[in-house]
Amino acid sequence: MAHKSLNILFVSPEAAPFAKTGGLADVAGALPCALAKLGHQVKLVIPRYGSIDGTAYGFKEWLKMEVPSASGMIPAVVERGFFSEDRIPVLAVGHDPFFARASLYGEGGHDYPDNLERFTFFCRAVMELLPRLAQDGWTPDLLHAHDWQSALCMVYPRTLYAQLPEANHLGTVFTIHNIGYQGHFSAADYHKTGLGMDLFTPAGLEFYKKLNLMKGGLLFADRLTTVSPTYSREIQTPAFGFGLEGVVREQADRLVGIVNGIDTDVWDPETDHYLTSRYSLAKIDGKSICKMALQQEMHLPVRNVPLLVVISRLSDQKGLDLVADIVPDLMTEELQLVLLGSGDPDLEARFRSLHAQWPQKFGLRIGFDDGLAHRLQAGGDLLLMPSRYEPCGLSQLYSLRYGTVPIVRQTGGLADTVAAYGASEDPTGFAFKEASAGALLATVRTALAVYVHPKRWAALMQAGMKTDVSWAKSARAYSDLYEQIARVRP
Repeated sequence: MAHKSLNILFVSPEAAPFAKTGGLADVAGALPCALAKLGHQVKLVIPRYGSIDGTAYGFKEWLKMEVPSASGMIPAVVERGFFSEDRIPVLAVGHDPFFARASLYGEGGHDYPDNLERFTFFCRAVMELLPRLAQDGWTPDLLHAHDWQSALCMVYPRTLYAQLPEANHLGTVFTIHNIGYQGHFSAADYHKTGLGMDLFTPAGLEFYKKLNLMKGGLLFADRLTTVSPTYSREIQTPAFGFGLEGVVREQADRLVGIVNGIDTDVWDPETDHYLTSRYSLAKIDGKSICKMALQQEMHLPVRNVPLLVVISRLSDQKGLDLVADIVPDLMTEELQLVLLGSGDPDLEARFRSLHAQWPQKFGLRIGFDDGLAHRLQAGGDLLLMPSRYEPCGLSQLYSLRYGTVPIVRQTGGLADTVAAYGASEDPTGFAFKEASAGALLATVRTALAVYVHPKRWAALMQAGMKTDVSWAKSARAYSDLYEQIARVRP
């Protein structure tokens, strides 16, 4: 139980299971549940996207309201539903011209041209909700917003809505999931935020003569968090800060890195309904059955050789070009490789070509398949995750839980969550520093040399499976942070 029960309003542009494009959704869906278990009262606010199946979560119209904008009042319909066994309330802010679309942020590789209007509307709707929630008998102590789409929720309580009693005493937390996505918009559109021109300066939301929404979140939040301690340091450097490193450094005393957890009910090899055979640390035999089933599913010979798996967006950021570079060398080893992912068309074409050359050793599935992702984690011996940068990463956490030993590059959350063989007394995986094909290949070969020693390999698997990758520890860290803010806020 937390020291003090707080009312926390969670604001996110996406949250699992309602709407998802990446890891942010997993955090926004799981962290509120973990906080509720600590005794906090949490409500989640998301946009009411057309893709959400409202009936599955009991969505019902809760209120209608009008939201101010630069072009006049915009009608909004707010639906209320619940999720998780804790029945955490979710409020979905709807305006069909903005959110009843095929995707969340864009289509065909291009952002929607009106994303500034869409997410300005969303953030102002959150502010307009505050007195409605108070009338309903609930006033938040803290507002926790995520990424650039909800960054204005950090700015508005201290500016446009500073006179609103429910906003005036509101503590604020802003989480950076990936500083590479900042919400840049034309200076000519700045007026659409409703903010005064006094804030459109280099000391404010102006960024190289453009509007930068994430910068607003960084400047105005009471506390900043990002999703791993190493990433919190990396984004203060030119290599990882995407131009905002100076701003982050100036706020460093308000910044903390807290590693993400995973939903250990969904990702549990002992209960996972996607698997041919379930298993646990105490009864590990099922993992070898999962491996054979995966080999059959991917049309590979059923052989007792190391099975390497990759589950990733296909991009240079994820280091998948390095994987493609070493496939010919890997194919000379006694091993098999399976890759699941989609993304960069050139990388997709490279992997298709490599698969065509070695169909007996390299299994490929272009696209995304949640069930197959689970089966890869269960059936693999090694997970390859050579990211050039990785704020936190989730696949390596899943792999630890499933006894699939990760090979990672030492960056961001990968450095914080995988104890490296040869550098740790109780290693859980393998790691390398240089983002090169040579470093990746050398580390794979080191892992293969350990794999042939069953006792050493079993110790690696067991150490990973014993690692606490749940949200419990992270939720306590957030809870401590909230309490610090609540103590200094009137």
